[in-house]
Amino acid sequence: MQVIRSKTIFAFGAALAIIFISFCCTQPDEPSGEDIIKGNLGPEIETKLESMIKNVIEAYDLPGLAIGIVMDNEIAYARGFGFKNIDKSWPITSKTLFHMASISKPFVATAIMQLVEQDKINLEAPVTTYLPYFKLNDERYKEITIQQMLSHVSGMPDVMDYEWDKPQYDPGALERYVRSLTDRKMRFRPGQRYAYSNMAFECLGDVIAKVSGMSFADYEKKHILDPAGMKDSTFLKPHHLPENWAAGHLRSIKTIAWDGYPYNRRHGPSSTLHSNALEMCNWAITNINRGTFQKNQILKSSSYDVLWKPWTQTGRKGIGQSVGLSWFLGEYKGEKTVGHGGGDVGFNTNFIMLPEKSMAVVVLCNFIPAPVSYISDAALDILHGYEPRGFTPPASIRVGKTLAEKGPEAAVKQWNSMKEEHAAEYDFNPRQYYRLVGPTLELNRAEDVKKLIQLCLKILPEHDMKNITRVITSYVKRHPDNKAGPAALEILRKRQ
Repeated sequence: MQVIRSKTIFAFGAALAIIFISFCCTQPDEPSGEDIIKGNLGPEIETKLESMIKNVIEAYDLPGLAIGIVMDNEIAYARGFGFKNIDKSWPITSKTLFHMASISKPFVATAIMQLVEQDKINLEAPVTTYLPYFKLNDERYKEITIQQMLSHVSGMPDVMDYEWDKPQYDPGALERYVRSLTDRKMRFRPGQRYAYSNMAFECLGDVIAKVSGMSFADYEKKHILDPAGMKDSTFLKPHHLPENWAAGHLRSIKTIAWDGYPYNRRHGPSSTLHSNALEMCNWAITNINRGTFQKNQILKSSSYDVLWKPWTQTGRKGIGQSVGLSWFLGEYKGEKTVGHGGGDVGFNTNFIMLPEKSMAVVVLCNFIPAPVSYISDAALDILHGYEPRGFTPPASIRVGKTLAEKGPEAAVKQWNSMKEEHAAEYDFNPRQYYRLVGPTLELNRAEDVKKLIQLCLKILPEHDMKNITRVITSYVKRHPDNKAGPAALEILRKRQ
């Protein structure tokens, strides 16, 4: 099995990198009719929406994705495109389960608010009230409250290694992780400022378990997922990936259906919800209705005044400019938005609601980095009758294919030619290349990283190459058995 140790390398790749190399495209089988939900969008909007999605999939060379749309409190559209696994050509449908990554977090907040309603949790109480064994290497940890963890102002650091290559499946994994944090240092005093922390959400999941007397995953299933019409959704994963689940895909010098998977029960609360387009639409309806799905009430309406209160500012603009209790709050063309995104090894997701218009869009992709935010924004534009803004695909897709088939010299020649002749048609930011060094090292692909470094030496500024050298050197020290790191350093030494 190919080893992926860290979520972090892929997280920064999602932020700045864009995809690297193209695989040979084959038209996917169409999902069966029963797996395509078409409600009240109308044929003109459906045509525009599907045309946009297919263009993005082709331009960004994605394995596949699923999308769900809620309008007027109903599922208006849900469909899958492309493949669950490119090696097996299994089509994605609206019922295909995806790793949701950080979209897991609002489910944690919902569970906390259920327990607040029952007077079992106080948002302003220190976390140590519920987890006496919670401790960090800084006396200020005693001040951290439940609300501060939920709003990402706890001062806690983030998780550096999710150990996806060493998954733990037993119910005790979460408590063991919380007990292991005693050597972690805080970043700042609790409440001082915003800083995203997955680690804090693992602790909150353990709070839910201890207060409820159930495992975190069991509590979520019984009290949130099932009542919200999410019967197939789960925070757990079998040892072997079921056929109705999407496989994660990565790209170093070619697209790979990753034979690993981002799962570890110790990181369930922050990351391991699995759901599909249809059931995420049900989740949207539940929240748009302020806690009610059909006849099931999972939260009081008044709890949303707390969940969707802007507890802190993120420093961003537009969608996601402030944080409630786990939810990111903002606006779309003057309309209030509530949502969350997710990115993990092999998966990118986005979920956005316009509660005042009873509208929502969810996009699930089995590849990272994928333009899921662009797709959800473009879908909202189409639904509102606007023309979506254009997108500029990365030049690295075409150049990457040349790199794989003909080598670095031909790839450099194509890069320069495209910059001269198609400057406005592609994104030429060189970071889309060097941000792929980390994933290629993690995949331990020595020959691929050699080609990548040879290309980077020809097209990247000197300061970027210095950063690459530091990344590789640090990686080699931490992973002495990896063969790709020394291979990359050898190319750099020859250049010097």
